[in-house]
Amino acid sequence: MNPTEKALWFVESHLPDAISLDDVAASSGVSRFHVTRAFGAATGRSVMGYMRARRLSEAARKLAGGAPDILSVALDAGYGSHEAFTRAFRDQFGTTPELVRAESSTKNLDLVEPILMDSSLLATLEPPRFETSRPFLIAGLGERYSCESSAGIPTQWQRFGHYIGNIPGQIGNVAYGACVNGDDVGNFDYVAGVEVADFSDLPKDFCRVRVPAQKYAVFAHREHISTIRRTVNTIWNKWLPASGHEIADAPEFERYGPEFDPHSGNGGLEIWVPVKG
Repeated sequence: MNPTEKALWFVESHLPDAISLDDVAASSGVSRFHVTRAFGAATGRSVMGYMRARRLSEAARKLAGGAPDILSVALDAGYGSHEAFTRAFRDQFGTTPELVRAESSTKNLDLVEPILMDSSLLATLEPPRFETSRPFLIAGLGERYSCESSAGIPTQWQRFGHYIGNIPGQIGNVAYGACVNGDDVGNFDYVAGVEVADFSDLPKDFCRVRVPAQKYAVFAHREHISTIRRTVNTIWNKWLPASGHEIADAPEFERYGPEFDPHSGNGGLEIWVPVKG
């Protein structure tokens, strides 16, 4: 099994238990960062967000089935108080545990079912080339995303497109999508930008990324941009675990060269993944 499949098995088989991201990572045989990135790439969810939603979904089923004690259901779902459980339940489903129990039904709830991995969704991946990047600077528009909200990235690129060619100190006509500042729950900053000579005189709402001299595995994505998640999924869940390489603490980025057509989404791009060694 790949890291995401191992993580799914571990979460589902320990759903009532107090498990941490460290536990999930250990069960998957990779680092916390790796399992977070791999899981997000494969499922569009964060590991811990998925676990929380699954626990609340099972709790909702118990309540609809007439569970006599809401606090016991809350404790089984990993919440230490009725109040904390109610707050999380309302955030997840837009209603309260009491109403679900009173209605004896989950038909109006968007329950999260167990994810079944389909390995046929993985792209056939060309072997990467390895390069050591020169240090360079990226400047552009940045947004904070979760795994679940990352569908907003294309709109971010639309907003940034108006700046290209008019950015102080812009170098060349290559665009970059840099992922930085990832955390354990799958949140990350995504910067749509270009290379600049320095960070002076930039628009006040611009973000800045320093890319160090770093070894990268460089993957070609030749299909339409809309299928990029399949390639990223394959890198993190298939290639990286089998390669013997470890991820390095440096920006991961997409490189959009002159051959990429932002209007049609065709032309291909490169995915640069930082590795140790």
